[in-house]
Amino acid sequence: MTALMNKFNPRLLLLLILGLTEPFRVGVAHGQAVGCKGEIEYSNASSVLDPCLDPSTHPALKDAMQFLCLRPHLEFAGCGAPKAIVVGFVGGFVKPDDVKHPEVLFAHYLRSRYGSAIHAEIFGNHDAKGAAQHLADWLNAGGLLTSVEKKDVKIILYGHSWGASEVLAFAGELERREIPVALTIQIDSVKKWHQNDHTVPSNVEKAVNFYQTRGFTPGQKLIVPADPARTKILGNYRMTYQDHQIRCDNYKWLSRAFNKAHHQIENDPHVWDQIGLLIDSELTDARTEPPPSSTDFDEDTVAP
Repeated sequence: MTALMNKFNPRLLLLLILGLTEPFRVGVAHGQAVGCKGEIEYSNASSVLDPCLDPSTHPALKDAMQFLCLRPHLEFAGCGAPKAIVVGFVGGFVKPDDVKHPEVLFAHYLRSRYGSAIHAEIFGNHDAKGAAQHLADWLNAGGLLTSVEKKDVKIILYGHSWGASEVLAFAGELERREIPVALTIQIDSVKKWHQNDHTVPSNVEKAVNFYQTRGFTPGQKLIVPADPARTKILGNYRMTYQDHQIRCDNYKWLSRAFNKAHHQIENDPHVWDQIGLLIDSELTDARTEPPPSSTDFDEDTVAP
């Protein structure tokens, strides 16, 4: 087995581990809440229920979202302009509508939790420029938002693996368009070629990084601000899983066998709890430093 592995080109092996078994498609899954709450209506006329309530949600993903699902819906006055735009990027060659991945279901959860107070989109990680153009078009759509509302809306970015690398690439694209970003969230970021998943662009107000150090694709350990005067790094948080298990049977055998820790952090309910609390804080103007948590996190922490 060792001899066979040595024959692999490392770059080809990385492609295989990150999801070559998944059909490749660059694209976006998008939609908006009907009314203020409830189901999400997509451009293809299908709908996705709140994953906390949907009986078809995979048990491993129910585990991943268990703390998020304990929270009540937030109530916002009326059905006015969104308070935040949240853009997520999936990792590897995952499709942006693949509900076997928590990054996708998290967007559905946000739409259900916040209703019209949030606008959430999911993109493939090869489409930062397309995502930036989509966002700019949405912001500039005639009559959708007033100039004051555009100024006040917060942009939040999150992603896993190559999707986390794309988060900073996307933030950089927004910087070139002079669009500020309130928060970036990287989950076990794996650097894509010709990208920098280490330095947070100066148009980002806050950034946080969750990572693990095992398997074929250990995450980026350290993110730093391009301009410390403009960007606050909330933390670089290491997660370990030697002493406990995270359910990952929503992924293919190959991923679980050769890169398990990379998907354990992707399914870690404590990580998603942190992310949910950070987004809550952005929408309710609560304090976000250090990151609020149902557990104790340090700069070099072991998951409980």
